[in-house]
Amino acid sequence: MVFDRRERRRGLSAGVARSKKEPDNRAMGADQKQWQRRIERAGELAARYEFAAEILRFYAAVAHFQAKLYREIEHSTVPIETPVGGNPFARPLDRGVARSFTPFLAVVERNGPERLQEAARKLLAGNAHSHFALLAAFWEGTALASQSDEFFARAFLQPYAVRLRERTNLKYKGPTAYVCPFCKRKPGQGVLRPLGEGGQRLLVCSFCLAEWDFRRILCPGCGEEDPAKLPVYSAEELRHVRVEACDSCKFYIKTVDFTQSGLGEPVVDEIASVPLDLWAQQHGYSKLQVNLLQL
Repeated sequence: MVFDRRERRRGLSAGVARSKKEPDNRAMGADQKQWQRRIERAGELAARYEFAAEILRFYAAVAHFQAKLYREIEHSTVPIETPVGGNPFARPLDRGVARSFTPFLAVVERNGPERLQEAARKLLAGNAHSHFALLAAFWEGTALASQSDEFFARAFLQPYAVRLRERTNLKYKGPTAYVCPFCKRKPGQGVLRPLGEGGQRLLVCSFCLAEWDFRRILCPGCGEEDPAKLPVYSAEELRHVRVEACDSCKFYIKTVDFTQSGLGEPVVDEIASVPLDLWAQQHGYSKLQVNLLQL
């Protein structure tokens, strides 16, 4: 796989920086059709990219469960109303959310890679109290003991977080946000969407999947603004996904470029482009936030 470095263009970033778009409360998962599109995209890319087929088939199994859980949350008695004047992500996790955690562990045990299958079996040997303690710790932002624990908590709670965000009336009008304006998690990726003659850069939350406007020439890790220190790399085989790196903090984020192609699902295409992660890490960069599958 051959990589090339792209030049950042100041002209595009200036227009984006003046954008007044508020964070999108409905983006990336606002209805069942979007979950289904991710599942279909995973199947499509698994057939196209042999190197990513296994992880994409596993992601599809997880997304099937997430879609089902999202439907259940819509019709459940679990509180998802926004407290007046408050951020719903700041309140304690409701115990009712954890009811479906055991079935989720069973899905991972059947479909996951060996490492996660073994971790799922260990968690299945636990009880409802230990399961809720794990989920509550992640919800509160506590660092968990292992990447496996991070995966189970994040993947299971994501449909709840998406639904909670969709129901909130919070609006963010402050300065450039380096973390999600809603749930305060790090961005998991970026997207470039067509805007005029160029593209508008947005970041995508790694947890609740919100999108928010972010300047083109700005590192989401450290705030670096020097274009010479913000290289962008891409590979011919994955032209619509780019590595946006920072030579100051040595972090990188991957961005799905919809100005190259209108097709794709950002979460899925980011997972499928694992060779870009391997290349970036071999060249001394660290990922700002691992994706749902901890890659």
